[in-house]
Amino acid sequence: MTLPETFGARLRHAMDTRGPLCVGIDPHASLLTAWGLNDDVDGLERFTRTTVEALADRVAVLKPQSAFFERFGSRGIAVLEKAVAEARAAGALVLMDAKRGDIGSTMGAYAETYLRKDSPLFSDAVTVSPYLGFGSLRPALDQAVLSGCGVFVLALTSNPEGAEVQRSTAAGGKSLAQVMLDHMAAENAGAQPLGPVGAVVGATLGDAGVDLDINGPLLAPGIGAQGATPADLPGVFGAAVRNVVPSVSRGVLRHGPDVTGLRDAAARFADEIRAAVASV
Repeated sequence: MTLPETFGARLRHAMDTRGPLCVGIDPHASLLTAWGLNDDVDGLERFTRTTVEALADRVAVLKPQSAFFERFGSRGIAVLEKAVAEARAAGALVLMDAKRGDIGSTMGAYAETYLRKDSPLFSDAVTVSPYLGFGSLRPALDQAVLSGCGVFVLALTSNPEGAEVQRSTAAGGKSLAQVMLDHMAAENAGAQPLGPVGAVVGATLGDAGVDLDINGPLLAPGIGAQGATPADLPGVFGAAVRNVVPSVSRGVLRHGPDVTGLRDAAARFADEIRAAVASV
């Protein structure tokens, strides 16, 4: 069986040609209001359609947050399905921010939902949680390889509560986050230009204090509204900064519903990130 082009190759090409930026599609009720929209399915659909039309033909990655669509039930999921298909058709990679984590057949079902090519929610990558044990992610890891997709695994998140688990000491004296990063590195060993398994590491952390050389992409939420800036990236990620996929949501979305405002904000962030990465 011939495998499709790898996610790592597709992501590297997208970042090199479109700029190293991921924009979240996070239809918070407050953002819908700020755009002059109602907090209902019609407002959700208009918000999502505008964001996709403004950005999908120019940013490397779009990252819809599944929860903000799920709260409207089946009609919200229908909006999400359409957005995923249209974003991918316009050339953006779609990273589904679902943070799924489970065991056995349930994890397999999540993998089929987001990473199987005939699924209505088929995406280029999905976020997952490893804290039922890294081995619990095996169905998603295997399906990602078969489909040429990626899996972004929570490692060191930007929320302060995360440290309670992620910074705890595992057997052998390493932090639990480092144990997970070591697993990711093993999955990516030998891959070129990047492996399919990425880590989620908050851009707000300062010195991460872990080895981020996993030969895979590093999704970095926290830029913009959470307080981090592109200039912070070298200090957090060091030599691995070229593999960082910086994620901005409200910092771009607050410039809507004006399409030009959204595009200009995304372009500014991409330029600032390029400059920060070039400085290392």
